[in-house]
Amino acid sequence: MTKTYNHYHFDHVGSFLRPKALKDARSAYSEGQLSLTDLKKVQEVEIERLVKEEVKVGLKAVTDGEFNRSWWHLDFLWGLNGVGAYEQEASYKFHGAKTRTTNIELTGKVAFNPEHPFFADFEYLKSILPEGVEPKVTIPSPSLIPNRDGRSDRWPEFYGSWEEFLDDLAQAYHETLLHFYKLGARYIQLDDTTWAYLIARLLDDPENHEKYVKMCEDIVYVVNKLLQGLPEDLRVSTHICRGNFKSTYLFEGSYEPVAKYLGQLNYGTFFLEYDDARSGSFAPLAEIWNQRNDVLIVLGLFTSKHPELEKYEEIKARLDEALESVPLKNLALSTQCGFASTEEGNSLTQAEQWAKLAHIKNIVDKIWE
Repeated sequence: MTKTYNHYHFDHVGSFLRPKALKDARSAYSEGQLSLTDLKKVQEVEIERLVKEEVKVGLKAVTDGEFNRSWWHLDFLWGLNGVGAYEQEASYKFHGAKTRTTNIELTGKVAFNPEHPFFADFEYLKSILPEGVEPKVTIPSPSLIPNRDGRSDRWPEFYGSWEEFLDDLAQAYHETLLHFYKLGARYIQLDDTTWAYLIARLLDDPENHEKYVKMCEDIVYVVNKLLQGLPEDLRVSTHICRGNFKSTYLFEGSYEPVAKYLGQLNYGTFFLEYDDARSGSFAPLAEIWNQRNDVLIVLGLFTSKHPELEKYEEIKARLDEALESVPLKNLALSTQCGFASTEEGNSLTQAEQWAKLAHIKNIVDKIWE
């Protein structure tokens, strides 16, 4: 199989700090003081400004910053048919912060929604890009639904078997990616915190080991099924995230417990978090890459959580270590995560956000000159 999509050694995960005007507009909309049409106008103005900054800093694939959503995952998921939103009793407890209580649940059979609002948002992004720059779509992985936070608990109400549910979930995503492709998308990323959750469970809960192994196997099944038969020039990446909220994190631990499963996933690109000690060593890289010449490993050696700029010598030393497992042509650099997985954003300024990306670009230019 010959892949025909672009690879970038300087890339980014996708989300950016929300400007105050957008936060104010979204707050006014939620309180009934602003119409959806007027919210969209503010959103589009701010996305246009964002795109200019992304291009200016040297990115060849740009996103809308996820300005069209409040959460990195939930807004997309409840746009699928058969999925709805509700308020749960407890929120996610990060190391040092708590999130809001919104969650999603099954309300019927999961299916592709041709009227999903993210499609119109993508068309707007594509319409404002200069020549030579491609739009990048970021949506959550389907793994965020099965056996995560009660989201799939109601499956017996709608399905005769668990396998039937997984097949519908994969098909809904497959059709979603195909629709983005028809609209002009050639680079789509599925963001995924479930692997980090499974790392923690596999390490800390030996009594339920087989349960979590089955979850790993189910994710491989769903992801590879949804990717099967997609166009050769469609690049689908994944970001294996450990959680990111107000510069805090949710999970920690080496990728080693799940490396063999990641190595089976048929993605074209893997964004991996390696910005601090909680990420573990590079030992799992070889198994994740799995000798696949068309697969790119994007090392998140830079942090999006804090403004301090990493030293070139330290980045180069870590990259040299990674080269023991993966060739340079199959590596790239980015921050470990986006700058605002939710609209609250990380603890740095807009200027510090762009300085961080410019710093990464300078280092990439030195290494891949």
